[in-house]
Amino acid sequence: MGIGPSSALAQLAPGSRDIQALAWDSGNLIPLGFDSDGLESLADTVLGHGKLGGSLVGPADQVLSLWDLLQYTWGPAREVRPRQFSMVIDHPPLLEPDPEVRPARPAEHGLVLPASVAMFTEEVGYDPTAYGNSYASRAARLIRDGMTYVKLGPALDGPGSRVIFKADVGALAGGVSQIQGVWVAPDMRNRGIGGAAMASVVDQVRATFSPLVALYVNDFNPAAVKVYQRVGFRIVGEWATVLL
Repeated sequence: MGIGPSSALAQLAPGSRDIQALAWDSGNLIPLGFDSDGLESLADTVLGHGKLGGSLVGPADQVLSLWDLLQYTWGPAREVRPRQFSMVIDHPPLLEPDPEVRPARPAEHGLVLPASVAMFTEEVGYDPTAYGNSYASRAARLIRDGMTYVKLGPALDGPGSRVIFKADVGALAGGVSQIQGVWVAPDMRNRGIGGAAMASVVDQVRATFSPLVALYVNDFNPAAVKVYQRVGFRIVGEWATVLL
């Protein structure tokens, strides 16, 4: 087990330099491919380097087994979500894409950030901007890189616009784009906006970044699962998240 730059931890195959398993800390600690001995070694390594990230997220067997080893030192968790569906789509969306969904523009950061904060607060339980500028900086970076998609609507309290839908390409690696931060303004929900908007995101992401698009969604949000399935996503596995 070794820890390298950018907080990547790798388990090497015995007798070789080939990577057998990998854990990545990018705000979330994501373990992938570890056997039971490897998870024990990973736990020892991260405990020796202090807490990495604000959550554990990844395949359920990896995350929950690792948490069993870490919880007595890192716990208690704010929340454990043991069953989340990993979903993918590798073909054109089944719904008609919303033509008003497009990449956010850098000048629209002031419109996008409140939507991003609302999404995070609703999903995780606290305002991420209360702990420094890193969340706002990341939101600006995603916009700059063309990785945030939005649909605008009229402001609620006067002239101007607001974000009524947003989604981010939160991770891009190995020919897979992972969609994160999907959000619809509360007053616009249950109007059919999410399905057509997500179809547009899938269409644009497949044309711009990768032919395979992925996301994960909580099992206790069946409405969202149904929307993604209508778009054409299929369930391929189960993930888990431990919020610290």
